[in-house]
Amino acid sequence: MKDQISSSPEKLPPALECRDVGRTFMIKRGMFAQKQPLKAVQDINLKINRGDVLAIVGESGCGKTTLAQMLLGLLQPTNGEILLDGQPINSISIKEIATKVQPVFQDPYSSLNPRKTIEQIILLPLIVHKIGTVKDRRERVEKYMRLVGLPKRLVHSYPNQLSGGQRQRVAIARALIMEPKIVVCDEPTSALDVSVQAHILNLLQDLRTKLDLTYAFISHDLAVVEHLADSVAVMYLGRLIEFGKAADIFSNPQHPYTRALLDSVLTPDPSLGLPKITLGKGLPNPLSPPSGCYFHPRCPEATEECHQHTPVLKDTGERLVECHLH
Repeated sequence: MKDQISSSPEKLPPALECRDVGRTFMIKRGMFAQKQPLKAVQDINLKINRGDVLAIVGESGCGKTTLAQMLLGLLQPTNGEILLDGQPINSISIKEIATKVQPVFQDPYSSLNPRKTIEQIILLPLIVHKIGTVKDRRERVEKYMRLVGLPKRLVHSYPNQLSGGQRQRVAIARALIMEPKIVVCDEPTSALDVSVQAHILNLLQDLRTKLDLTYAFISHDLAVVEHLADSVAVMYLGRLIEFGKAADIFSNPQHPYTRALLDSVLTPDPSLGLPKITLGKGLPNPLSPPSGCYFHPRCPEATEECHQHTPVLKDTGERLVECHLH
């Protein structure tokens, strides 16, 4: 197990920790074809300290959502282990995990039951866990609706009567009503209008301060990550390739892939034009990954060693980087 970079001093075990975590799926590509292994996540070592925001970034298909599902206890790792408050997550019941870790999904409309009222949606976790009386539950629903900025008059409305931003606030209230300490946000603003995204991000920041929350924030939007995160984990084809404090990653990215991601971010200054994307070929086939470094077919700095040998995650002092150049 490699040394980890943390963004705050530790007195208690990390809120969440991954130790050599991997997940392999067996994929069948045709009716008569044999199943092939797809390594969606490989040998991930991460820790999220209490009160921190860890952002996990990368292109679509890099394994972010699979990792998020494992952090929630919805998927079991094929290898390695995930620790929740220092305890192996596979030794904890799914109900107990739900009291400590809750998700906020990408599309608020598809994650809400269209046949239930807002009140019924938010208080459902309390019913499942048999928490409180009917009166207590309704009072708690009103409390969390106020916290997320939803007016009380919407309590008997249905999801299709709400705007996208309001639906996401309902999803956040439902996640928080169990009073978890960890929230896994899987692209929570990508399905929203740009004008609404800032409001939801500011809400998440406010709730983090008020409720002492820890976030695992899955995103491909680096502008959002820079605004919110304490530390950043960059994933590529299921592997962790760079991990460190957000300020260090954004000011001095060390992996060529991280640099390319940052160079591709749109800027509000029209005089700078469109960003130059230097990633070359598209994402390799994860069923048949390239030899050596997975990134070498797209890397402008690749050497012969990159073609032949898979790099290991190295501690450069201020962060972890998986690259032969370091």
